[in-house]
Amino acid sequence: MRTKSLKKNKINVITLGCSKNIYDSEVLMGQLRANGKEVEHEAPVDREGNIIVINTCGFIDNAKAESVNMILEYADKKEKGLVDKVFVTGCLSERYRPDLEKEIPNVDQFFGTTELPQLLKALGADYKHELLGERLTTTPKNYAYLKIAEGCDRPCSFCAIPLMRGAHVSQPIEKLVKEAEGLARDGVKELILIAQDLTYYGLDIYKKRNLAELLEALAKVEGIEWIRLHYAFPTGFPMDVLELMKREPKICNYIDIPLQHISDSILKSMRRGTTQAKTTQLLKDFRAAVPGMAIRTTLIVGYPGETQEDFEILKNFVQEMKFDRMGCFAYSHEENTHAYLLEDDVPDEIKQDRANEIMELQSQISWDLNQEKIGQTFKCIIDRKEGGHFVGRTEFDSPDVDNEVLIDASKYYLKTGDFAMIKITDATEFDLYGEPA
Repeated sequence: MRTKSLKKNKINVITLGCSKNIYDSEVLMGQLRANGKEVEHEAPVDREGNIIVINTCGFIDNAKAESVNMILEYADKKEKGLVDKVFVTGCLSERYRPDLEKEIPNVDQFFGTTELPQLLKALGADYKHELLGERLTTTPKNYAYLKIAEGCDRPCSFCAIPLMRGAHVSQPIEKLVKEAEGLARDGVKELILIAQDLTYYGLDIYKKRNLAELLEALAKVEGIEWIRLHYAFPTGFPMDVLELMKREPKICNYIDIPLQHISDSILKSMRRGTTQAKTTQLLKDFRAAVPGMAIRTTLIVGYPGETQEDFEILKNFVQEMKFDRMGCFAYSHEENTHAYLLEDDVPDEIKQDRANEIMELQSQISWDLNQEKIGQTFKCIIDRKEGGHFVGRTEFDSPDVDNEVLIDASKYYLKTGDFAMIKITDATEFDLYGEPA
């Protein structure tokens, strides 16, 4: 029998899903540390801790399955006496709490996405308002995510995010600047701005799209050298952001703008509020305003009613636009979304074949674009040493999802967390190889 009372509690936080969840876990851990709690992020099994907090994702089927499997794994460990308590938070818990409570009763408590004070209380901690913006970062020391808004007001038919995260709420500029200053003091050099929709920033609290003003304020923070934009929306994009990107060296010439599809009939059914003609013009405007900028996008194939003709339109668009970076996903039929009322009529096998076909096309485009970089020199941030290489990124690459620059560690020494000028000597579809210039 375990002697629980003599053992100091140690909390292990496990994060599933997107960068917004990583940010939320970091805030939770910062609060726990400030309360004197011993806390670690995704600790190895030999020092796992006796209290587990699982921050879940509830976005699409694969992500939900991963979250459920993780909950079941730790519920089983609790049953066997390997851990004492299991708490679940995040999007899956927000969306399916009654079902989860019924199906997995061995979990001590489930919490939604806005219940941080209640979760802290369950962990024997108090919510400290004075810690606004302070957190225990889990990313390498040189970059951090900065969540500038929560929730989403867009009506996209396929998306369950508003069900889990609520309406759009922007964070005030002064709060975000204070948070950025704290991160810079801790050695962070790159801020990755995240939200469900960056382009909506400010409409609720400033009554105007205010992303450019926020970027100007963040660019003044000493120590921050790169600012990267993730998750922009193609409808109502604030074009003054592009003018700022061109003249402000700290703002990376990079944007992540999920387009989802391009066939007009699919865009209309998806309730995206745009057309192929408008989207194509927007991308041309991007490239004219900031020559050489990298554009990342995300596409969905197999949406209800997607015909072979719709798919060919999408393929031709990908070939024409030559996106620098891309992800493509098979449509997931999500309960309580507008599209759930439609028949999920594209067979899974065809969905997957279409996703593979798009990614094969993108692989060739990426290879061609990378070959053009050979012989050029880029400012790179060195994220880590892995195996026989130092691993870095250019300003055109975001961590985890984009290209990496590999430098032979047996020939050259580079300091992780620092910038270096790297000359590209070789390239594959998704990696660049280089040496210090």
